[in-house]
Amino acid sequence: METKNLFPRTNVGGISLSRMIIGTNWLLGWSHTGPAADKRITETHRCGKDMFPVLAAFLENGVDTLMGPLSQNPVMVDAVRYAEDRTGKGIHIVDTPIIDVSDSAKARAEAQECFRESARIGAEICLIHHSSCEKLVDKISESIPRLDDYTRMIRDAGLVPGLSAHMPEMVVFSDKNGYDVETYIQIYNCMGFLMQVEIESVAHIINHAKKPVMTIKPMAAGRCTPYVGLNFVWNTIRDCDMVTVGCFSAEEAYEDIEISLASLEHRFPEIGKRSSPNENQAAFGTRNQ
Repeated sequence: METKNLFPRTNVGGISLSRMIIGTNWLLGWSHTGPAADKRITETHRCGKDMFPVLAAFLENGVDTLMGPLSQNPVMVDAVRYAEDRTGKGIHIVDTPIIDVSDSAKARAEAQECFRESARIGAEICLIHHSSCEKLVDKISESIPRLDDYTRMIRDAGLVPGLSAHMPEMVVFSDKNGYDVETYIQIYNCMGFLMQVEIESVAHIINHAKKPVMTIKPMAAGRCTPYVGLNFVWNTIRDCDMVTVGCFSAEEAYEDIEISLASLEHRFPEIGKRSSPNENQAAFGTRNQ
């Protein structure tokens, strides 16, 4: 059943994407908190069917874009296929493969095969994982040598190229040199979690990027509440930019969607109040509010 407020959309390389992107860390087991949380995630989401409630909650609200290293994690591909079959709705896949960027014929052949695999699983956009592409950065020349080799391979595979740019300079260098890149991933949250420079500096880079930016970790991997984290990001990026949200359950997805829509519509979200051993406290507002 469709809700009355489907999520706003943007355009990346000619592809219409929801401005909210489904993150995969809290489905695949990368909590950024510790082994206990990682184990809880993987034990809850053992197979594609287990992930369906989360994906269905997003799809109900028009959030149909999903990001992660899918081509290297078959369980996530299974989850996408299962959700598409059950709902009859398509999911736009943004793949972030980890590749060997060594300057050798063997490494280039392996990278090319990685991009072909991205195409085989149905990805439309391919962003080289930050742990790979950041090895190419030359800060002295303010360039990313050999990046053109990989973006050409991505185009040859029939995909739209992008960069997972945890290092903020990558956005600056790519724009400066006119590389064939249609979008960027950039870490962005109100706590500066995992960000390499000040929040204000990253905000400036995002707002002046030549291509749409996919922001990630808006809630600093659980270190701030969804209300605080999502309101900050949505109100400090452009209409073309996106926010990637990872959820452990369908209930979390519904809350994050409502908080985000409320932020974009400049209203207070319609979500339940915080629980307390004594909810009858004036500081919490009246019980019916």
